[in-house]
Amino acid sequence: MGFSEYKNMDASLMDMNSFSPMMPTSPLSMINQIKFEDEPDLKDLFITVDEPESHVTTIETFITYRIITKTSRGEFDSSEFEVRRRYQDFLWLKGKLEEAHPTLIIPPLPEKFIVKGMVERFNDDFIETRRKALHKFLNRIADHPTLTFNEDFKVFLTAQAWELSSHKKQGPGLLSRMGQTVRAVALSMRGVKSRPEEFMEMNNFIEVFSQKINLIDKISQRIYKEEREYSDEMKEYGPIHILWSASEEDLVDTLKGIASCIDKCSKATEKRMSGLSEALLPVVHEYVLYSEMLMGVMKRRDQIQAELDSKVEALTYKKADTDLLTEEIGKLEDKVECANNALKADWERWRHNMQNDIKSAFTDMAEENIQYYEQCLATWESFLASQTDLHLEETSEDKPESH
Repeated sequence: MGFSEYKNMDASLMDMNSFSPMMPTSPLSMINQIKFEDEPDLKDLFITVDEPESHVTTIETFITYRIITKTSRGEFDSSEFEVRRRYQDFLWLKGKLEEAHPTLIIPPLPEKFIVKGMVERFNDDFIETRRKALHKFLNRIADHPTLTFNEDFKVFLTAQAWELSSHKKQGPGLLSRMGQTVRAVALSMRGVKSRPEEFMEMNNFIEVFSQKINLIDKISQRIYKEEREYSDEMKEYGPIHILWSASEEDLVDTLKGIASCIDKCSKATEKRMSGLSEALLPVVHEYVLYSEMLMGVMKRRDQIQAELDSKVEALTYKKADTDLLTEEIGKLEDKVECANNALKADWERWRHNMQNDIKSAFTDMAEENIQYYEQCLATWESFLASQTDLHLEETSEDKPESH
């Protein structure tokens, strides 16, 4: 892909970012914003995910991670907590957050398996990549103005294993969950009659964003793969020049100098590869997962509206008790407005964070690339200068003295 294609992609991505949905203005809507814009200036919840530990039982093998929480909040019984959690516990938390806040944008979890890690899913690289992703997941929640005060989040951070297990059992029963799922599927199949224009625009944005961020993810992965192959080949050239110098008496210093330059450039390449794998790739892939999450949020919003539409239709044709339907419609109207306002407020926050994260990732990567090329250029220029000086010295020694 040429520079012009990257430029066009960047321009189109910026065009998408110009979308700005209307914010609610009614008194009820203002209340439902839940102070999204009035975020606390002082951070009072610090979470660290570290020390992965492997557990082998007769039934399964799994990894747990240590989670240390430090806080100054009054609703916590202590200022510091330490618990261990496995991936399934994180999945439970994500599900509870979606259940409690269906139209808020919940941070994504890393996939259960990564393609390259399907077989060796417990190797060190996989575990470290997951640890970083889980660390970011919890801190995204901690920084969210609403999710951070969720009761299940607090339990996740503070409860011992047996307490968490007991708390999980207090959720809705299987039949209740099945009923909710069946109703949700039926409503989603039915669809909404008239999705508000601002949510149509939001949905269009998500579709375009998803296409572009997936494309960027694939390109970034391909660049990393090609850079890795280049780096592996470069590591072989230094030793080859050293071996070569053993059979070229007149070129010993020159060949060893070339080997030294290749070695320095190889180390610089490794550093750039590390920056690419730690700074750019995780950010891009996280937003690939965010795009999938956003599609789920839109579906849940539509399901809530579809439920209201079905009741209004039933009232129109008087398919049930009129008074009961009127009461249900009133409650559903409030529910739809709350869901819409929560999504609109969270959307602005997410969009702002997305722009900052992606811009920062690409800017940092560009700066690393510039430093890399400057370092490699300086290495070879220094070598060439030394060779030129050596050549001038030899020429001067060979020149006959004038009488």
